[in-house]
Amino acid sequence: MSPATTTNGATNGTNGTNGVNGHAQRLRFEDYYNVINNELTTTSKTRHNINPATTEPNAEVPVSTQEDVDRAVAAARAAFKPWSQIPVEQRGQKLRDYADAIDSYTDEFAKLLTAEQGKPVAQSIQEIGMATTWLRAFSTMKLPEDIIEDNEDRQVIVRYTPLGVACGIVPWNYPILLMIGKVAPALCTGNTIIIKPSPYTPYCDLKLAELGMQIFPPGVLQALSGEEDLGPMFTTHPDIDKIAFTGSSATGKKVMAASASTLKRVTLELGGNDPAILCDDVDIEAIIPKLAIVSFLCTSQICMMIKRLYVHSKIYPKFVEAFCNHVKANFKVGPGTDPANFIGPVQNSMQYEKVKDMYSQIAKQGWKPALGGDMPDESTSKGYFFNPTVIDNPPEDSRIVTEEPFGPILPILRWDDDDDVIARANDTKMGLGASVWSSNLERATRMAKQLEAGSVWVNSHFEVAPGIPFGGHKWSGIGTEWGVDGLKAYCNSQSLWLKKKL
Repeated sequence: MSPATTTNGATNGTNGTNGVNGHAQRLRFEDYYNVINNELTTTSKTRHNINPATTEPNAEVPVSTQEDVDRAVAAARAAFKPWSQIPVEQRGQKLRDYADAIDSYTDEFAKLLTAEQGKPVAQSIQEIGMATTWLRAFSTMKLPEDIIEDNEDRQVIVRYTPLGVACGIVPWNYPILLMIGKVAPALCTGNTIIIKPSPYTPYCDLKLAELGMQIFPPGVLQALSGEEDLGPMFTTHPDIDKIAFTGSSATGKKVMAASASTLKRVTLELGGNDPAILCDDVDIEAIIPKLAIVSFLCTSQICMMIKRLYVHSKIYPKFVEAFCNHVKANFKVGPGTDPANFIGPVQNSMQYEKVKDMYSQIAKQGWKPALGGDMPDESTSKGYFFNPTVIDNPPEDSRIVTEEPFGPILPILRWDDDDDVIARANDTKMGLGASVWSSNLERATRMAKQLEAGSVWVNSHFEVAPGIPFGGHKWSGIGTEWGVDGLKAYCNSQSLWLKKKL
């Protein structure tokens, strides 16, 4: 059955001219559609996700088919050449216009993000702010044209040309920022892009694409929602040139394998198991608030949260007590709609069962909780909630150390020797982020340079910026996003040889 195109808004912004007759229509946040060629479309079959704080259903969204994918790819292909020929300064202005448009809906997007993802509203507002910051930063970034050789005979220039049609596959933990983090570099370099949201969090991404109809020409920015079979329709499609995927390492391998048959370019931002190493000279009271946030933000459902906290034996007992007291006093658990809460629900039932299984290991494996450790009481709450938990010095080979829980449970481990703790920190297939904390910058820098991760911080963790490349080592990813390196990931490198004489 062909997809049904709605009449409400179907021509809104079809020329990328800020709405009808230059006036933007306000978005409605009650209905959700695919965006194909600047038309709002639905499908004969629909589905809904649930609010993880209440398990109540959210709105219906389309379940896209191969026909929908083919239409979107054809529209993106047709839009590519004219979009790529628009001067980069004009494309940058479109990104700034898009950022302004998103800003005008901050309250609506924050409410929607909390309803579908579960994070507290304050964290939702922060994510939206980061997304518009990314758009404005990319709007002024330029790809270099490097003169490699210039003499009487010839000039050789290395330049970068857009790939064509990209597909961004977005996860459920940061659906707004990680969508925009793919849209911005793709569009500013002259590509077109189709967004595939996570089946667990389709709502904000669909609405962002709908808002994009008021800014971008048809086919430049599109979005399709669907079920688990939608991703392979994109990764195997012969007319898609680039896949930018954020998600688990296991799924990333499948994306890479599926993309191989058509030699697609791929960027994979995958899981992590970030270590943080605390030296014996840190100011415990000063760093605990920072460490607690970068351990439990977004219910610890961020790939770059601290997942293993190594604390020097000289300060271990004092630190563990102070850290647990701080978390217990400051990090309330509950629905994200309550501004008093810092830890919301785990986002979906699949992840809830995985985290619940990890909590069940506490008693089975004899781990010692320094804080929390209780299984959720499902008789008192419908939502997917866990109390924050700290495990006191579990064995190095235990699951809580070797696996990424993606939930609010953190192991704290003792160490005594610099070389030994570096070896332990590196003893993982993952290599996304890592940090060292010390008042001795020389010592911390020496240790940090030995850590095997794409981002390494000294006296901080989980700092990101649109102008700085972000990517993983080992099983945490291939390639980088953001910064000029991230722009190049959406381009082909071209060596241009200019012979000065015939």
